[in-house]
Amino acid sequence: MWTNAIRVHYDRGYLRYPSDLTDAEWALVGPLIPPAKRGGKKRTVDIRAVVNGLMYVLSTGCQWRAIPKDSPHSTIIHVYFRRWTDDRTLDRLHQALYVRFRELAVRVERFSNSLADGRSLAALNYYFRALSRPRISLVNNSSTIYGAPLP
Repeated sequence: MWTNAIRVHYDRGYLRYPSDLTDAEWALVGPLIPPAKRGGKKRTVDIRAVVNGLMYVLSTGCQWRAIPKDSPHSTIIHVYFRRWTDDRTLDRLHQALYVRFRELAVRVERFSNSLADGRSLAALNYYFRALSRPRISLVNNSSTIYGAPLP
């Protein structure tokens, strides 16, 4: 139930965009971001602004070129997105925020509710049986793998 105390806790109206990280979230996420690479010139971009821009893209689903003008340039955010995806930094950030918010909600890390009907269970059973069947793999000349179950 929404009470005034809960509304104040979840209010993001004071942020520039609702997707921006609060100071408490940044304190949790900031240490997980890898330092700048050694050698070369110093990092000149504000990493918090990059993370906020990335959160904006991920929360709104907008195009890279539609990032607001007060964020770093879209190519900078995209470069960091690719880099952090490759080295799994985004997975660590997501896990840290996920665990923190689950702790705040006083929930156990499991599904809260589940509902399944007979048709869903039958489809799930069929899916897992299909996964356990022997498969053959076909590779075309562009190194794309096509998996097909054996009859």
